Amino acid sequence: MATIFSKNKGRSAAIMDLSVSIFVVIIMIMIVIPLPAVMLDFLLILNLALSFTILLLTLFTKSVLEFSSFPTVLLITTMFRLGLNISSTRLILTVGSAGDVIATFANLVTGNNIIVGAVIFLIIFIIQMIVVTSGSSRVSEVSARFSLDAMPGKQMSIDSDLASGLISEEDAKNRRKDLERETQFYGAMDGASKFVKGDATASIIITIINLIGGILIFTVQNGMGVMEALNQFGKLTIGDGLVSQIPSLLISIASGILVTRSGNAKSFGSSLVPELFSTAKVLFILSGIMLVFSFVPGFPFFLFFMIATAAGAAGYLVNESNQKENNRLAQEERATIAAKRTERHRNHENTIVPHQIDAIAIEIGYGLIEIADETKDENIMNQVLVIRKQFAQELGILLGPIRIRDNLQLGSNEYVIKIKGNEQAKNELFMDKALLLMPDGESVPVKGITAKEPAFGLDALWIETSDRELADLHGLTVVDPLTVMVTHLKETIRQHSHELLGRQEVQALLEGLKEKYNVVVDELIPDVLRLGEVQKVLQNLLKEQIPITDMVTILETLADYGTTVKDSELLTEYVRQALKQTIVQPHLDDTRTLHVVTVHPDAEEMISQSIQKSSAGSIPVLQGDVINHLFDQVKSIHSHLERQGIPHVLLVSPKNRPALRNLLAYNFPELAILSLNEVPNEIAITAEGMVDKVN
Repeated sequence: MATIFSKNKGRSAAIMDLSVSIFVVIIMIMIVIPLPAVMLDFLLILNLALSFTILLLTLFTKSVLEFSSFPTVLLITTMFRLGLNISSTRLILTVGSAGDVIATFANLVTGNNIIVGAVIFLIIFIIQMIVVTSGSSRVSEVSARFSLDAMPGKQMSIDSDLASGLISEEDAKNRRKDLERETQFYGAMDGASKFVKGDATASIIITIINLIGGILIFTVQNGMGVMEALNQFGKLTIGDGLVSQIPSLLISIASGILVTRSGNAKSFGSSLVPELFSTAKVLFILSGIMLVFSFVPGFPFFLFFMIATAAGAAGYLVNESNQKENNRLAQEERATIAAKRTERHRNHENTIVPHQIDAIAIEIGYGLIEIADETKDENIMNQVLVIRKQFAQELGILLGPIRIRDNLQLGSNEYVIKIKGNEQAKNELFMDKALLLMPDGESVPVKGITAKEPAFGLDALWIETSDRELADLHGLTVVDPLTVMVTHLKETIRQHSHELLGRQEVQALLEGLKEKYNVVVDELIPDVLRLGEVQKVLQNLLKEQIPITDMVTILETLADYGTTVKDSELLTEYVRQALKQTIVQPHLDDTRTLHVVTVHPDAEEMISQSIQKSSAGSIPVLQGDVINHLFDQVKSIHSHLERQGIPHVLLVSPKNRPALRNLLAYNFPELAILSLNEVPNEIAITAEGMVDKVN
């Protein structure tokens, strides 16, 4: 069966090749041998039909590759028209007639006024020569240039898709072949468009020859009057020119349509109508404009009003269609989101261990559901990815997935942040408002709902989004609800980062280091310290917001001291001293000066003598009035420096630092406590106050 089909296909191709060859030979014969008027009429009609066929074909073509033979067709049809021009000229100059087709065209266009026919002929010539042919030629030239310039990039794209497995070897071969054909097409069109321009020029020359030659021959040789000859040959000349120019114009338009097609895989009509009449606003505006014109004195009211009504009705129908389409897309989108959510929950249920608690979770009220809408560019899901990356870069910890779920027991606008199943933060958001941070001691030009910024406890107002521009003009800080939640989440995670660093996370960090620093990891664990002991040191660092990004230095320090020291608190102090550049950096001012609050030597001595060890770490055991006096002085100095905007730390002796940190951490969590050994020698120090001794 396949053999028979192959033979039939080959026979058909041979017949088509022979037919085209015969047609080209006939064109050459037409130039030399005179044709009778009947044959000329048939060939003129055939030329007109062929031109319409080519024009319609270009309108329905989806790609230039579907009509890649067009440049050659352009040459053949041009030669065919020139052959017909020569044959008609021979008949006009010899017998004073050129058949019924030319005579009918002449009578239809000129009627009783030869000047009208001449003007129409010239207009058609100008349209073809200056507008269509010139534009098509320029587009062909530019398309050929850009097609050649883009060829290396397209070739690389094909190679890339093939290498990544997106396409097969056969697909790549076909795409390369199509790319080569497309480039050849635009290159051929760049030259073939000159045929049309030359054809138009030759047609006007032949027309002038017909007019002048016919008048001279029949007035001089046949004794015809000048006006009679002008009237007869003027009509014949115009008819001949129109019969030649109209098919030429059709093919010129087809050429322009083909080379100006964009890269969409649709026919001209199927892409034009949706693009031209798909915007209801445009149709409504058009209806209004036409309606206004209908009332202008002198304009035909009915015609303008009819078009205005049609445009308005079309706009209404398009608007209804767009709304239905939007509703359909929204339903499909919701269905897709629901399917993804169901799949995600199913995967989550399959992978999670029974009774396992999420390390980090956010629960939201039903009024905040849109903040987790994955179809929007700004959503909490995208921000979670950014947060995990930031903590990996800034603190050096690898956060696990952050679960986000709705909780109908919460208020509509409430959310809760949980760490290991325990509620650590709670706040309220208004999705239709923005949060204005209140400047200290200043009034604001807008009204709103009094609130507290949840991450840092600043006074704030929930204002309408329409007032945001006014607040921005006054230099006030305004943040959107999503940013409020994200900032709150980041600060909550930062405060509890030490709780999120378990043995599994430490093991993952060490595995990541082994590729480049396997020596220090293998030396430390398990020969010097156990994994749990390393975890305790890292947790102690994170409690005081010390990043563990420099794991190599941390592990080398633990390897140096771990053979003789097993106390995690003391090991932490040794690591802190090794990380002193990292520790002191956030507390320097613009001049790289460290502002410190010191403790009186007598108070230092008293604290040193009262330190006791416990399972929770070192702590000074002092009288209640002594502790109150210490707290009051620290609070007074700390608040004073904060109001002045001076970054500062509490600088104490290395021996007392862990104990003082444990004592002050609850009341002053944001106050950094450094030891003298943690300040590099090159850092300038400025004393801003002193905690006095207790009398």
